[in-house]
Amino acid sequence: MNKSILVAGTILGILGIVLGAFGAHGLEKLVDADAVNTFETGVRYQIYHAFFLLIVGGTSFVDLKTKKIIFYLVIIGVLFFSGSIYGLATNELSSFDFKTIAMITPVGGLLLILSWIMVLIGIIKNKVD
Repeated sequence: MNKSILVAGTILGILGIVLGAFGAHGLEKLVDADAVNTFETGVRYQIYHAFFLLIVGGTSFVDLKTKKIIFYLVIIGVLFFSGSIYGLATNELSSFDFKTIAMITPVGGLLLILSWIMVLIGIIKNKVD
């Protein structure tokens, strides 16, 4: 499981850098400044959680069962939160209206918050000082 978490964190990081570069150098020509700022928020949270997975996968302060829960919360949370933000920021470039699924953004945010709460619970439950 640790390897899967580390691989997922690395992939989220790579994609975050690629999307960040696109937002900084390509998107500004296609959408307004507010949409670029919105897009950058999605990138920022994706990168934060890439690092988060690398930390969780590379340490032993949380048991394996909790790591698995954290892994799924982060992956689904990033897909819902950052993914919907990417869609909303680029809505005018697509034939799909991302505003129809905008309610998954806060659900994704809640999943990300829960992943951090799971780390806290895992640390508190850990018997090692």
